Amino acid sequence: MNLKQELVIVIDFGGQYNQLVARRVRENNVYCEIYSYKTDINVIKKKNPKGIILTGGPNSCYEEGAPTYTKELFELGLPVLGLCYGAQLMSHVLGGKVERAKVREYGKTEVLIDKKDSKLFENVSSPTVCWMSHFDYVSKIPESFEISAYTKDCPVAAFENEDKKLYGIQYHPEVLHTKDGSRMIGNFLRNVCKCECNWKMDAFVETEVEKIKEKVGSGKVLCALSGGVDSSVAAVLLSKAVGEQLTCVFVDHGLLRKNEADEVEEVFGPN
Repeated sequence: MNLKQELVIVIDFGGQYNQLVARRVRENNVYCEIYSYKTDINVIKKKNPKGIILTGGPNSCYEEGAPTYTKELFELGLPVLGLCYGAQLMSHVLGGKVERAKVREYGKTEVLIDKKDSKLFENVSSPTVCWMSHFDYVSKIPESFEISAYTKDCPVAAFENEDKKLYGIQYHPEVLHTKDGSRMIGNFLRNVCKCECNWKMDAFVETEVEKIKEKVGSGKVLCALSGGVDSSVAAVLLSKAVGEQLTCVFVDHGLLRKNEADEVEEVFGPN
């Protein structure tokens, strides 16, 4: 299977859960990449994604200078799922209204589903428990959208335009506190994006190893190794691909955590 055949793009608006959103997509066996909201729309289009997810963020979308995205994103015919800030931004850009809420919702909240046949809520019970964390709320949905879920204090917990494949939810399905969160994300991937959901992490490793082999050939590779997640994963992939052609350099600059330097040397030392 072509790795990029079922790509879903996560556009990051500064939310603390952006990596977790991507993880939930991958757990549903769909390949996923994260891009900043500053990424040009033409870059997104060239990637030919099956769907797009907009993350949460700390800003108010109606304030000057707040992270935003071009309206064209919602006119590509691609499925889009907005989460928290992403949902508010979708409403704001498409002519709805977002305001400061009188009551801030934070923590586990009971969500009631109005639209039981929504593709997003297939096999999700109502009420269901979701994780809320927001000051603002969608007070008016865009034209041609409909409300699909609500809470005691939030009249628009979810809204959608099924024909245009646009969905917004005020809560965070990516966190474990949302009981059916992974199922909701899976529903978006399968029912809306029409993903086959047959990608595995092994496929990514195999593909990247082959790419590295092809690029390096018989050359040598120097890898700066800090012991952190990024450099460690890069070192392992490089080692699988080129073996003894790889040299890792680790510098103990004296500012690491206690015993961390020894641990890095133990893991990546000449054993």
